[in-house]
Formats: sequence, structure tokens, C-alpha cells
Amino acid sequence: MASEEKVLDRWVLARDEAKRKLLACQAEHKVDSCMKCEKIVGCEVRNEYVKKVYESMSKGEGGGFEF
Repeated sequence: MASEEKVLDRWVLARDEAKRKLLACQAEHKVDSCMKCEKIVGCEVRNEYVKKVYESMSKGEGGGFEF
């Protein structure tokens, strides 16, 4: 169980770091949502955050998760 918790922590830590970067980007662009940002299409910061959220929910396993 301890190793399972460490793996879980890895996904959570990666997601939290991506969220920190996303919030910093939003503050830099003076928006409270990516939807209000003109750079949303193709935004690497947002795409990375979405990827890390997905990975944290699926624990790195591909497939089997639907939005």
C-alpha cells in the first residue's frame, strides 16, 4: 500500500504543479479563466494542465476514462 500511495502522490504532485503554472499564467494575462484568454487555442500551459488532470484521474493508465 505504501508504494501505491507514492505513485498516487506522483500523479497528484504533477497535477498540482501544472495547476500552479496555469494559475500563474492566468494572473499574468489578467484573466480568471482560460476561456477568457485570447491564447486558449493551442495553449501549451492549458494543454499540459488538462493532460496532468487526466493522468491523475487515470493514474497514468491509458483509456477507460471519459470526460
